[in-house]
Amino acid sequence: MRLIKNKIKSPKKLKKIITRLKKRGFKVAFTNGCFDILHYGHVSYLEKAKRLADILIVALNSDGSVKRIKGKARPVMKLRNRMRIIAALECVDFVTSFNQSTPLEVIKLLKPDILIKGGDWSQDSIVGKDIVNSYGGNVATIPYIKGQSSTKFIKIINENY
Repeated sequence: MRLIKNKIKSPKKLKKIITRLKKRGFKVAFTNGCFDILHYGHVSYLEKAKRLADILIVALNSDGSVKRIKGKARPVMKLRNRMRIIAALECVDFVTSFNQSTPLEVIKLLKPDILIKGGDWSQDSIVGKDIVNSYGGNVATIPYIKGQSSTKFIKIINENY
């Protein structure tokens, strides 16, 4: 098992690593999200994503990006800690981050073989789909596990504690 700190890379450093791995025949998958409060839905999703490729990259929204998407009370955890937690998962090979509202620039840079999103995203709404398809890559969705949502869990905590 690799150390957490060795899994966390900037997009530019990750590009160099991924280029070498792809030359050696490794299939690279990419997914992204806020991953604000890690729960079973996240873990199950990432394990299933890993089964689709040799290397799984997870890109996390920066704190500012999460705030723009989820509202001023989010994220609950800072990016550095979210990245460490995701990197601690055995199924995750690399973790990176992005400041924009979408991971489009990171997808363009890394050129994953497979772009993966949760089943709550329609194929037409997946950011980067056209880019990945343009060079022969694939786009996959993984079924959403009902009731597994950071927003839902935060609401439960706020209502009960």
